[in-house]
Amino acid sequence: MTRDQVIDWISQRIADTSFVQTQTSLLVVEPATQQLHFLPGNGGSQLSHSYPVSTAAKGLGNRNDSYQTPTGVHRIAAKIGDGEPAGMVFRGRKPTGELAADMDNQTEDQITSRILWLEGLEPGINLGADCDSYQRYIYIHGTSDEGRIGQAVSAGCVRMKNQDVIDLFERVETGAVVLIRSDEN
Repeated sequence: MTRDQVIDWISQRIADTSFVQTQTSLLVVEPATQQLHFLPGNGGSQLSHSYPVSTAAKGLGNRNDSYQTPTGVHRIAAKIGDGEPAGMVFRGRKPTGELAADMDNQTEDQITSRILWLEGLEPGINLGADCDSYQRYIYIHGTSDEGRIGQAVSAGCVRMKNQDVIDLFERVETGAVVLIRSDEN
């Protein structure tokens, strides 16, 4: 997978891809394989890192209150949690001071370690009205349910292992472009 391939996928969804600069990192979430691929900016053409993830148990969809993972082109609107220890639990995007004690926690949908808050870039698809990813609080985040990473079990967000989301957080910048693929792209 190269930057050119990803930009081609994005151009199938958005006519003007000028917002994708050469210095902009690209992330591709592939729900079919439960993988997130990171491609660095600054002209890097090779796949830099892949991480296992968990997308929504209810599948893919962009509507409010669907508990599905939204598809399409997004950007990272905010990075939250810099400097917090691995396993820090967040509520309302604020660290609670509590560390997740159980990393095989299947009863709570805890948000841990780091948050990459996504903003949709496709009006009527994942931006605005009843389908706004940002207003739905869709994140790429750590989880205390690490044992099920690689399975579609989230409530809509893209979950990652805590050390993986910390690693990605350090590599990616605010404004990086995120493509959450569907079966069509």
